[in-house]
Amino acid sequence: MDTLILLTILVVICALAFDFINGFHDTANAIATSVSTRALPPKTAVMMAAVMNFVGAITFTGVAKAITKDIVDPFSLGEGVGTVIILAALISAIAWNLITWYFGIPSSSSHAIIGSIAGAAIAAAGFQVLNYEGFTKIIQALILSPFIAIAVGFLMMSLFKVIFKGFNLYKTNKGFRTVQIGTAALQAFTHGTNDAQKAMGIITMALIAAGLQSDDEVQGWVRFACALAMGLGTSIGGYKIIKTVGGKIMKIRPVNGVAADLSSASIIFGATLIHLPVSTTHVISSAIMGVGAAQRVKGVKWGVARKIVLTWIITLPISATLAGLIYLLLDLFV
Repeated sequence: MDTLILLTILVVICALAFDFINGFHDTANAIATSVSTRALPPKTAVMMAAVMNFVGAITFTGVAKAITKDIVDPFSLGEGVGTVIILAALISAIAWNLITWYFGIPSSSSHAIIGSIAGAAIAAAGFQVLNYEGFTKIIQALILSPFIAIAVGFLMMSLFKVIFKGFNLYKTNKGFRTVQIGTAALQAFTHGTNDAQKAMGIITMALIAAGLQSDDEVQGWVRFACALAMGLGTSIGGYKIIKTVGGKIMKIRPVNGVAADLSSASIIFGATLIHLPVSTTHVISSAIMGVGAAQRVKGVKWGVARKIVLTWIITLPISATLAGLIYLLLDLFV
């Protein structure tokens, strides 16, 4: 029992570390467009994103419950086995996040943690341990959301082109630069409502697996701790990824930034309301691609976009494999 409690504490620490890393890894998603158009100085943008991430994270719990029970049923796991599975998944997801952050690649923390949970669980108990109905629903949301973001970004920018066709370009850009402050704040808020809940769900799963909780409700201290960890992580900033998302996909003007922010924020918040985890990285990068295609197809740097998409594709299998290997290693010692 002492070992189980110790492992559970270690899981909580790793989950908060994952949330902290997710904060600075995904900060760029919320503020890249506003920084690249100089609507906000980087430090101001990062601090605003930190506050709004915290507010968004502490407001909702639906996605956390989906993470808790829709990938693997925590009530079906043995106490010791379940805790080691979750620990292996967190170590794997943290490692992948740090690798992609170091190289400035806007990878998906969502893909990393979901793939890692599945991979560690399969290594422990075989494929039958997966909750196929819930897991399939989550995978569908992760796959479809970037395509929806491209379409919405394209339509939003096309609409803006029609509405503001006869306006003075200088005055329009100046006005949109001001609007971008609000859309960046909205983007950070929606990021918090979805991404921070993944760590909440993992901690809740660990508490259930350890026999310390009997339902899937997210406890108050878990909500506050995860929201705080993400807010603090966001305050550190992820400037390498800001550079990629904010400038390397396309040259962003204020009107493009507003269109991309509104498109991606609406999709992320919509997913939160129906309790589905999506990749904020995928959604925001895809919205920028859609906006760029509506502006000028050749203006999108599709080579960079291809590298980003490739990272999206390989994250799930790599993180699942890594988590499975880490579980087998931990199983030798625990």
